[in-house]
Amino acid sequence: MRLVFAGTPEPAVTSLRALLASRHTVTAVVTRPDAPTGRGRKVGPSPVALAALDAGLEVLTPARPREPEFLARLRELAPDCCPVTAYGALLPQEALDIPRFGWVNLHFSLLPAWRGAAPVQHALLHGDDITGATTFRLVKEMDAGPVFGMVTEPIHPSDTSGTLLSRIADSGASLLVATLDGIEDGTLRAEPQPAEGVSFAPKLTTAGARVDWKLPAHLIDRMIRACTPDPGAWTELAGARVKLWPLASVAPLAPHASQANPADLPELAPGELHLTRGAVYAGTGSGPVLLGDVQPPGKRQMPAADWARGVRGNGAGEVPLGFS
Repeated sequence: MRLVFAGTPEPAVTSLRALLASRHTVTAVVTRPDAPTGRGRKVGPSPVALAALDAGLEVLTPARPREPEFLARLRELAPDCCPVTAYGALLPQEALDIPRFGWVNLHFSLLPAWRGAAPVQHALLHGDDITGATTFRLVKEMDAGPVFGMVTEPIHPSDTSGTLLSRIADSGASLLVATLDGIEDGTLRAEPQPAEGVSFAPKLTTAGARVDWKLPAHLIDRMIRACTPDPGAWTELAGARVKLWPLASVAPLAPHASQANPADLPELAPGELHLTRGAVYAGTGSGPVLLGDVQPPGKRQMPAADWARGVRGNGAGEVPLGFS
């Protein structure tokens, strides 16, 4: 089939590469316009745009997919089908009607669970044991179209949204190619989504990524992992923002050379810090947790113990400040 692929972030590049290696022909790519990226916030093309240009493909970057110029060019390209992975903009009905086999979306959840922009983050945030990817035909209602196929992916206790999304992007790309093969062969039909089990996954914001130390430890652990790498979990120390990476342990069970015996720890109020030899504990609503890496303002990511020694001024004892 002749394809026009739509996608924007790095996980969508995996889908594009799988399509380029398939029996189908990718004639062009649709992606979001150039935007600020990275720490320097320099304006540049999306990861999908870079991959498409490297492959010698035409790249379309409409500010809004309902622009007449974009719709006219899409009609000229005459795709049989338009596969989509994390494009990032709503498509008007005029665009949906152009390819004869419609637009086939790869979504990173097991629909109808976690419709929306951040399905992987919400699966972690809510403690799901399993997630996956779904291919479905795009319709006007968000992520509500009939389903072609699914693949599942277990969620590991140490998963972040970054590690989990990377695995799902790989298995999902294979699912997307298999779906297009089945559509072309006439062996695959889309089935309506069940009415039960619908949940929504709105984008996680920086403001919403602030850690509430009054919550139980397991919820704080989920929240930090869900926000890693984006938008990045954070807290404040003396009014300065400190970025947090996943906890080293939610419920330490035994002492070793670099940790104190949890039984010897003082009772810690939510957000209160305690530094032992080579370890930093923070109080939560259900007991202390062992911090992993942190990043203070203007500095690099570092182990919490290295950071806390600088705050405390020596290698042991109680840090005289707490997170807020």
